[in-house]
Amino acid sequence: MGDEAMGRFPVPDREELPEDVRERIEAETEEAGFTPNVFDAFAYKPEHFRPFFDYHDALVESTPLSRAEVEMLVVTVSGVNDCLYCVVAHGALCRIYADDPQLADQLATNHRTADLSKRHRAMLDFAEKLTEEPGRVDDADVQALREAGFSQEEVWDVASVVAVFNLSNRMATVADMRPNEEFYDLGR
Repeated sequence: MGDEAMGRFPVPDREELPEDVRERIEAETEEAGFTPNVFDAFAYKPEHFRPFFDYHDALVESTPLSRAEVEMLVVTVSGVNDCLYCVVAHGALCRIYADDPQLADQLATNHRTADLSKRHRAMLDFAEKLTEEPGRVDDADVQALREAGFSQEEVWDVASVVAVFNLSNRMATVADMRPNEEFYDLGR
């Protein structure tokens, strides 16, 4: 696949990036031990980089959903969308946060094959429908989440994660974003 973060657009030179974007990438690199390619790729447009990662951070930091639930949503949506980057990168995070080395692979290919609680099955069924048939989501779908134990805020957050990662998957596909080799082995 090559070493570049993405295949269809040029990866910007970090030294030419605005200081705040450079600092964010450096912080992520220090925390992960490598630079996840999504940071170099989204730095292509710094004015998009900032709100994208601000929203991502809000989704994972300001929610009653567990981080494992957020990553389960991302992997399921990314599998439906055939987004290699997000399946691999968030698959690693799902394995880590769920403490389950098999779950991400099951979710990426068909979440119905995974041994899930009623709550998580309802969440992922909803995520799949919102991804594939957004115009068909109705009161009954939201009510199914409520009956599975999700609060009103959690329903909002489930929908927000699904929406943002549908956007992210499409950008990763158009950019030909490449998964870092490091992600493949994490959490196994």
